[in-house]
Amino acid sequence: MSEAIRHSHARAVVIGGSMAGMLAAAAIKDQVGSVEIIECHDLPEGPGPRVGVPQAVHIHLLQSGGVDALEELLPGVIDQLAASGAHRIPVTTNMIIYSPEGWYRRWRRATHRLMTASRDLTDHVVREQVLKEPHVNVRTRSRAIGLLGDGRRVTGVRIRTSGEGEGERETELRADLVIDASGRASRMPQWLAELGIGGLAEDRVDSGLVYASRMYRAPVPTHGWPVVSVYADPRLPEPASAGGILPIEGDRWHVGLMGAPGGQPTRDADAFEAFARTLRHPIIADLLARAEPLTDVSITHSTANRRHYYERLRTWPEGLVALGDSVAAFNPMYGQGLSVIAQGALALRELARGGLVPGLSRRAQRAIARPVEAAWALTVGQDIHFATTTGKNPRFTDRLLQRYVNRLSLTATGSFRTATALTDVLALHAPPTSLVRPGVLLSALVGPLRPQLEGPQFTPEELRLLDGVRERS
Repeated sequence: MSEAIRHSHARAVVIGGSMAGMLAAAAIKDQVGSVEIIECHDLPEGPGPRVGVPQAVHIHLLQSGGVDALEELLPGVIDQLAASGAHRIPVTTNMIIYSPEGWYRRWRRATHRLMTASRDLTDHVVREQVLKEPHVNVRTRSRAIGLLGDGRRVTGVRIRTSGEGEGERETELRADLVIDASGRASRMPQWLAELGIGGLAEDRVDSGLVYASRMYRAPVPTHGWPVVSVYADPRLPEPASAGGILPIEGDRWHVGLMGAPGGQPTRDADAFEAFARTLRHPIIADLLARAEPLTDVSITHSTANRRHYYERLRTWPEGLVALGDSVAAFNPMYGQGLSVIAQGALALRELARGGLVPGLSRRAQRAIARPVEAAWALTVGQDIHFATTTGKNPRFTDRLLQRYVNRLSLTATGSFRTATALTDVLALHAPPTSLVRPGVLLSALVGPLRPQLEGPQFTPEELRLLDGVRERS
């Protein structure tokens, strides 16, 4: 094409009705005449569980960078989430974090805000916002089974649809833009090979962590209650373990525990709190002793970091974009996934403002890779230092960088400036390279300006609430 496709006639197809699929639709909806979302399963009417999303039972949060991107894509959605019960968590003001280097302080001045909620609620609010557009539709019980077109241009998808009592039927769905948001199960590498596009590079870095999650009725009102995290220390000889408590809607705590091979949590409900007591500090177990379990324990082994380097391919067809877990999936311990998806969708929207012009797909794929790269550096940069990790070994430069990050983390326990520099990166507001700015280097050299905390920093009001709660008998 020598010209942009006219807005009113352009048609987009999104593969997958997940968060990535909905945000892909949000990114492109103002530039096309219709968006068709292809989804294998039925979608729930309200904030209920969605079939095909087993990870929804585990902890999800939006980093500050993801919050900003989501609000840009869907103005008003953050207030809607908050009105529905999601929590705005000021960083680090309402966070109790035990890092390998010590307890982080709860600085009075908040630098960023997290959003915490159940995945079901977040999906529902976003889905409701996206699907209220009359030209955005969902075709449920349908599966994409291949791409139409060739190595130069994708022109649509082949889909297989199943209806009640009708069996299965295959049809072709033409489109000017196809967005793959089908997640970890994406068949994009195979589809590209069928189009004659090879040489795709892939990385997989797996720490072997097992992730166990459970919902609790909080013993205190959760509005204003802090996030609690105990991080793993890869320098310790025993298997790595970590845990966290996130306040979510309905005065509930969403609790996640993680353990490496040789020390993994199990589905045994009676062993869940006992495992929490084996972490580097018993704060999570102490809090759970006061709370009421609401669910069984859910387990996942899908904690590997996996990435396809689509942006590096020598050729990339017009009319095709990949977004979300189909591009990269991360160890959920670091809470980067949803924010990377939102930032990638926002990058797609900004590029698509000029219409579906030649070269858009390749530029979009490269833009989507930027937040992926930032999160990849963070997650893999931590995971490679666990003794159980496969897929990549730390090099001398990795070990040197880790020592510097450890020094920064130690300094952050008593330096607001260094804590801000670290949270800027963790919140996906600044690239990891920002940690080597002269001011940050100087802070690391000087070290913490305040003495280390000896234990978790609860406020007097939080302590009063906890003191008023008896442990479960």
